[in-house]
Amino acid sequence: QASAIQTGVVKGGETEKACTAQDMAIRVQLQNKLAGVCEEMCKEVGAYPKCAQCPQFVEPDSTPGVMTWPELLEHMDNLVEWGQGMLKTWRKQASAIQTGVVKGGETEKACTAQDMAIRVQLQN
Repeated sequence: QASAIQTGVVKGGETEKACTAQDMAIRVQLQNKLAGVCEEMCKEVGAYPKCAQCPQFVEPDSTPGVMTWPELLEHMDNLVEWGQGMLKTWRKQASAIQTGVVKGGETEKACTAQDMAIRVQLQN
């Protein structure tokens, strides 16, 4: 009987964990639905740009059309990353072209040798 009670407690603990996980999933789903509604409510009451109480609220750009120093620095970092990626691509292309030229030179030598062999056969 004690074993049955202990087994029931363990199963009850697993059930409790499952219920907690399901409850969290439902809460997250509800909060995600309310996030859009929260912003709309802020707009209606005239508190839109300052909706800090809304979950995952991203404040709109306070200086539209003007680049601030942090934005400029981020843009420059992005350009550096893009430039490095382009250099890698160009190096790969240049390497492939150079490899093709070397192979092309070997092919030309092989063709010249074969041509000479055919000429020798014709002359003999």
